[in-house]
Amino acid sequence: MIDWRHWHNEPYLVGGLIVLGWLYAIFTGPLRARIAPGAAYPLAHAVRFYAALVIFYLAVGSPLDQIGERFLLTAHMIQHQLLIYGSAILFLLGLPHWLVAPITARPSLRPFLRILTHPVICGVIYTLTISIWHAPGLYDWALQDKFIHVLEHVMFFATALLYWWPVLSPSREFPPLGHGPQMIYLLAVTIGMTPLFAFLAFADNILYPTYEYAPRLFNNFSPAQDQLLGASVMKLGGLFVTFVALVIAFYRWYQQTEGKPASRTA
Repeated sequence: MIDWRHWHNEPYLVGGLIVLGWLYAIFTGPLRARIAPGAAYPLAHAVRFYAALVIFYLAVGSPLDQIGERFLLTAHMIQHQLLIYGSAILFLLGLPHWLVAPITARPSLRPFLRILTHPVICGVIYTLTISIWHAPGLYDWALQDKFIHVLEHVMFFATALLYWWPVLSPSREFPPLGHGPQMIYLLAVTIGMTPLFAFLAFADNILYPTYEYAPRLFNNFSPAQDQLLGASVMKLGGLFVTFVALVIAFYRWYQQTEGKPASRTA
């Protein structure tokens, strides 16, 4: 039986995260005076950014990856939740506006970025990417091929950054949506992801052979139960995070509305 307690220490994973952390330290430290003269060290941003890297490693480098890859769909879904919500959200929240400005303020890139960061484009790319990767043949291929599995996770994380950009954008050139449009956007993406949940939760058969024939970590936990729980984790996790984001957006919208002077009537 495969040892589920394995921790990944591949150079491309550990080295990649170290390089990202090092670049962040360089740009927010020694090069900060050149990029944003007079700006203080963004301590709160840095804490969030490095927390994002830690969560990313826990998602794909801890035993959770081995369990999700070889034993349980539910563990794989938890892994995706950590990438899409925990790591991606903290990554964006860890970027001060002046750190992304050299890219977002570049005139030659503005037309492309304006299209890429449009809420409709962000929502469609995210929804299609996540949904297509859950097609049985493609999903099971990722479970059997390490390179494809890494590609899957990179795409999940990258499209999650796009998904959250209209809500958490650190850019002044391409700022977040207003609070009202944010709520509409979040609800629209949630509705767009519902068919995927229904496909997983109400399937008459086991969709992914890897999990159907995997060794059982828990004797009384069948592949069908695992598939249903995995779908529930995906949907309920997304609903919870979306609900929190909606509450925050509504509260800020309400504060903004209350702060405006009443309009005069004739």
